[in-house]
Amino acid sequence: MLTKFAVTNYRGFSERIEWDLSSPSNYEFNLNAIKDGIIKNGIIYGPNGSGKTNFSLAIFDIENHLSQKWKKPDYFNNYIYAGINSGLVEFEYTFKFGNDIVEYNYSKNANGVLQTEILKENGKLIFDKKMDSFVIDDSLFSVVQSIKDDFKQNANNVSVIKFLLSSYPLDKNNYLIKLQQFVDSMLWFRNLDIREFIGLETSVTMLDEFIISNNLLTDFETFLKDVSGQEFKLSADPSGKQLICKIDSVFVSFQLIASTGTKSLQLLYFWIQRMKKGGASFVFIDEFDAFYHFKLSYEVCKRLFNLDCQVFTSTHNTYLMTNELLRPDCYFLLGKNKILPLPKCTEKELREAHNIEKIYKSGAFHVE
Repeated sequence: MLTKFAVTNYRGFSERIEWDLSSPSNYEFNLNAIKDGIIKNGIIYGPNGSGKTNFSLAIFDIENHLSQKWKKPDYFNNYIYAGINSGLVEFEYTFKFGNDIVEYNYSKNANGVLQTEILKENGKLIFDKKMDSFVIDDSLFSVVQSIKDDFKQNANNVSVIKFLLSSYPLDKNNYLIKLQQFVDSMLWFRNLDIREFIGLETSVTMLDEFIISNNLLTDFETFLKDVSGQEFKLSADPSGKQLICKIDSVFVSFQLIASTGTKSLQLLYFWIQRMKKGGASFVFIDEFDAFYHFKLSYEVCKRLFNLDCQVFTSTHNTYLMTNELLRPDCYFLLGKNKILPLPKCTEKELREAHNIEKIYKSGAFHVE
């Protein structure tokens, strides 16, 4: 699981900003939102322009050099903070895999090219690659001097982790294997003017065809009825690639009659199926409910937060800010180059009976 993340000089974040998921409060309700002492589910709030999207994209930077899964084509546009575009963007990740704590820090230049890498396991340095030096624990990896010298130069900017994974036979429980598996199973997506995603898949999938080919017509109908109250009678067209809907005695393309919100639900349904099948590790859905009714957003969140993986979303919908869904330490405010849980944004003691949405709207929470 991801326990901490920090980034410096990325897009709109000129200074270091850290997100700590390792210190939940001692609430005795909605315990399923916490797993192994780590916040498993959460929702991020913040005013327009506060950096919610950019922060979520920063978390997925690791995909670009450790995973072969789908990348965002324009990811490196406006990559570094504009005021210091000759510097480096610095990333810090802390993961917990069983009893192992893995710390992975690295930096990239304005073009997204890897410059430095440091890896620690349970506080022990595994390797440290800087611009003109390279150190590795020889008791763990017997790297010959010529390769060490190459890493000092590293003209092709190969990741040390990728090199170790491809060059050494490792036990399935090795922290490097677990790190690779975690990163390969991360997923970021959104559905606004265009649909975009990072991770989990290696190619773009046609949603109608996916549902048809996986015999999910009835399940998709049930999903739509359960979360939104909409009832469709769906079948496949003769090609087996498009959904059609029966209205009285007439068959119409599902894509022609589905609202923007319903199409967004179809995308969500697809990703939920992939999360279950692919064993997703960490999921972030940006502005997940942009086209949803506020009550539909609540039903969707209940389903998402019941998944085994870490799931986080960003939204402006304060209807979701309730102790019936999560708990105060799972709601985060982003602003002023900080991201903090609600209990750290107020001097007021937050309890289960409190209406935290009302408290939020009254202006009692501040990111200082």
